[in-house]
Amino acid sequence: MDQDLEDFARLIDAADRIVLFTGAGISTESGIPDFRSPGGIWTKQTPIDFSDFMRSGEARRESWRRRFAMEPILRQATPNRGHRAVAELIRIGKAAAVITQNIDGLHQDSGIPDDKVIELHGNTTYAHCLECATRYEIEALRVDFESDRIVPHCACGGWVKTATISFGQSMPINEMRRAEKETLLADLFIVIGSSLVVYPAAAFPELAKRNRAGLVILNLQQTALDDVADLVLNRSIGDTLGAVTGVD
Repeated sequence: MDQDLEDFARLIDAADRIVLFTGAGISTESGIPDFRSPGGIWTKQTPIDFSDFMRSGEARRESWRRRFAMEPILRQATPNRGHRAVAELIRIGKAAAVITQNIDGLHQDSGIPDDKVIELHGNTTYAHCLECATRYEIEALRVDFESDRIVPHCACGGWVKTATISFGQSMPINEMRRAEKETLLADLFIVIGSSLVVYPAAAFPELAKRNRAGLVILNLQQTALDDVADLVLNRSIGDTLGAVTGVD
């Protein structure tokens, strides 16, 4: 084990309550494309604002077309070594929670209980009504959309949308409160695969550092918080986490 990994393992061993903060980088190793990186999804298509989704039938149709076009990739994606290592830290009680910017549900698929995963940007593996919150499964909606181009809507009259947070949509209050609480309780905050450019989510590692928690950043590229971190690792997520946790 090289010096960086030894330092990382030492910080984990010394911590009593770790919070893990994950971004797109952990899921790209499962084949899910990034949004913001060069060549990412948003370099090829403009995000649809929540206000446009609500007022425009064409925007709703395009939003669902994009979602269903992603279904083969999402269906084939499985948790990778990084996800499994995160799950192991939760299982053994080293980590108290995973705060994630990801919407793919792979943390839950890796075995982490729902109540240990805080999804700041929601989840795209299911949908819900924006009026009454009734849950809808993606596959059932896809059949109607692809056969009749029917834009999903609820029996109550509300529009159905993937359970994600779009641009212009309010952040989920309960999840933000839970994330703040866990951040303030942490003595080690580990950022995994996030560029730390999206706020308010990126404010949590800043809060952890101000609260005197240790801060580790594991990301292939540099981030704006590298200068204040206790340890920065610009290397593969799965291999790095697997090495320090003993997970294959």
